[in-house]
Amino acid sequence: MTYVFDSNTLIKIFNHYYRNQFPSFWEKFDEYVANGKIISVRTVKTELKDGNDMLAGFVMENNIFDIPTDDETDFIAEIFKVEHFQDLINKKARLQGKEVADPYLIAKAKVLNICVVTEEKLKPNAAKIPNVCQKFDVCCMNLEKFMQDEDWSF
Repeated sequence: MTYVFDSNTLIKIFNHYYRNQFPSFWEKFDEYVANGKIISVRTVKTELKDGNDMLAGFVMENNIFDIPTDDETDFIAEIFKVEHFQDLINKKARLQGKEVADPYLIAKAKVLNICVVTEEKLKPNAAKIPNVCQKFDVCCMNLEKFMQDEDWSF
C-alpha cells in the first residue's frame, strides 16, 4: 500500500521521533520514502518548507511532493460540490489566496486508491480530512494506525 502523508503527520514525526533516539523508525521511514510508499502533495511541501530545520531539509531534499493530475483536480471539484466541504479551505486561506493541502491529499488518495495519513480526527458534520474521506470512500488513518497496519514496532 502507498500512503499520502499530511503535513500534520510529518510535523509529528519530525517533532517527536528524533533520528538519534529512534534509528529503527527512521530506517523504515527512509525506506518507505525511497521506495515511493510514502508520498505527499506539493501543497504540503509549500506548508512545510519554512518549518523546523530538519523537516524543512527533508522537504527540500525529497521528491515525494507531487503536483496534482487532471484526474485529481477533477475530483477536487467533486469534493467542493458538497457545500460544507468547501470549509476545507478556511476563510483566512481564501482571503489570502493560499492553497490548502487537504483537498489535494484526498484527491490523490482517491485517484490512486491509496490511503491518507493525517492526525485529524473524524468529527460529526465537520469539514475535516477524515469526514471527506468517509463520504467518498477513501482510506484514511493516523500515524499510529499506519504503523500498526505496516507492522512497525520498535
